[in-house]
Order: sequence, then C-alpha cells, then structure tokens
Amino acid sequence: MPSLMSSAPFSQVPIPEPPQVITAKDLNYLKDALSWELIAFKKLHAFAQQATDPEVKQALEKAGKMHQQHYQKLLSHLQNNNTAIMSTLPQTQSQQQQPQMQ
Repeated sequence: MPSLMSSAPFSQVPIPEPPQVITAKDLNYLKDALSWELIAFKKLHAFAQQATDPEVKQALEKAGKMHQQHYQKLLSHLQNNNTAIMSTLPQTQSQQQQPQMQ
C-alpha cells in the first residue's frame, strides 16, 4: 500500500507576479504582513543602535534593512487602483444572470 507521506520535501512554485486584484481576505493578509515586517524592522533597528560589537551591529542592520525592503515591496502591491482593475475584468456568470430591475 503506498504511503500518503512522501519522503520528498514539499516544494511550492512561487507565483511570478502578484494578482492585480486584491480581495478583502488578501488585504487582511497584507495588513498583517506589513505589521510584522514593520515591527521586525523597528526592533532590529533599536537592537542595532544598542549593540556594541561591530559584527553584531552590522548583522542586525542587515536584517533590519531586509525587513524594510519586504515592507516596501508589500506596500508597492497596494498601489494598484483596485476599482479600476475590477472594472476591466469580465463579469462572472452569476453577475450576468441577475434579473434586471424595471
């Protein structure tokens, strides 16, 4: 009987581009991710300011810069005009079949 558990690691192919339309659920995920990235950046920046060892200070600053870049990248995905993009998408079948009010 074949095993359901594979010994090969699960590999997920990354999406090459984020979707143009952001749903309410996507927006909540993005808000959480933005919050986490901002908190990580702020904490690492504060720790780097307090560090006395130059190597530790440099490592903390590098990690903080990475989180700042992640924050900026997430923020750039929110720059789309969601309403304009939604209006260019074809309507779903359920929207087309709704009775017209007279």
